Parts: sequence; C-alpha cells; structure tokens
Amino acid sequence: MKTREEALAYGLSFPDTYQDAPFHDENWQLVRVKGTKKAFLWTYERDGYMNLNVKADPEWRDFWRNTFPAVVPGWHQNKNCWNTIILDGSIPDEDIKRMIAESYDLVTDSPSKRIYEAVKKIPAGHVATYGQIAEMAGDRKMARAVGNALHRNPDPQNIPCFRVVNSKGECSGSFAFGGADAQAKRLRADGVEVVDGKVDLKKYGIFVRS
Repeated sequence: MKTREEALAYGLSFPDTYQDAPFHDENWQLVRVKGTKKAFLWTYERDGYMNLNVKADPEWRDFWRNTFPAVVPGWHQNKNCWNTIILDGSIPDEDIKRMIAESYDLVTDSPSKRIYEAVKKIPAGHVATYGQIAEMAGDRKMARAVGNALHRNPDPQNIPCFRVVNSKGECSGSFAFGGADAQAKRLRADGVEVVDGKVDLKKYGIFVRS
C-alpha cells in the first residue's frame, strides 16, 4: 500500500464510515465514523510520501514503532494516542490494514473487539459456531457480524478464526482462509477431526451457557 486511494478505500470499507476534507485543504483527507464523526484515519502527503495517522492502543503503540522505522509518533496529533504510518513501501499491507482496523475499533462502539476476544477463548482442539461467538460477545443475534469481523481478522496469529464453524459444524469456503481445505487443514493440525469438510460439534464444540 503506497497511495492515498488505497488507504482511503480500505478505511471506507468499514461500516458507517465516510470521507471528509475538514480543513479546505485537499492534502488532508480523513475517514470518519458516522454519528460520532470521529476520525480514525488521516491521510496527507509529507516529504514526498503519503502518510497515515491512526489511533493506537497504548499496548500496541510502541510495538508498531519499534517494529517498523516507518511508524513514528503521530505528526500534529497526540503522540501518546496516535501513530503516523509513512507509506514508503517498507510495511506489509497486512500490517498497515491491521493498524487501520485497530484505529477504527478504538474510535467506535464496534462489537469487533468483543468478537475477537471471544474467539481467543476457544481452546485448542475445539471449535465454536458463529452463534456461540455472538453470544459470548454479548448479542446472540449478531452471528452475521461475527462472520464479517472474522473476514477482517487483524491478527490471525492470535485470533484463531479457523476454530469458528457454522451451526452444522461445516468449514468455510476457500475465500475466508486462502485456499480450498485450508481451514480443515488448520483444524486437523489443531487436533480436530474434519470429515468431508465438517466437524462433529458434539465431540469438539464448546458449550455456552445462556
């Protein structure tokens, strides 16, 4: 990711967002959340590179700065709460997207964070359904939101979305995990038996109390 267009397109892919240019200066293009009007993505050109300002959780703020030289304390913003991402080509797209997604979650009341925390609680060698994760996240009616959140998984290493299956125990298609049978392979490596793309929920499923 090197261009403003790519960054804005990703920012606008999140629910209830819109683009804004509040300073009457085309160099500053923001993505805000409807309702609160809070900005979670600032884009501007500086020193020959496109820059992005994103809000950062204190637990991750310094991690990103220490991992990538092109992530620095937020320019023209509170440096305790914001990072600047310099799009010089040195940061993998997946990490840029993860930082933008984290910023979005920090300025919204999105259930995504609760969903991710619920997924983290699935023990190795077990699976949960979308409905169970929704219930664990506080609203059993948002099973579809669970699917959307997992497709945007910002941290696959620590959020084991491959342990989530549908109400019949069936694995997702190749779109979600990068290839046919990819989820099944990960589940098998995790100790879960998968037969014809399906998991026995009575044997491997978790149980959620109402």
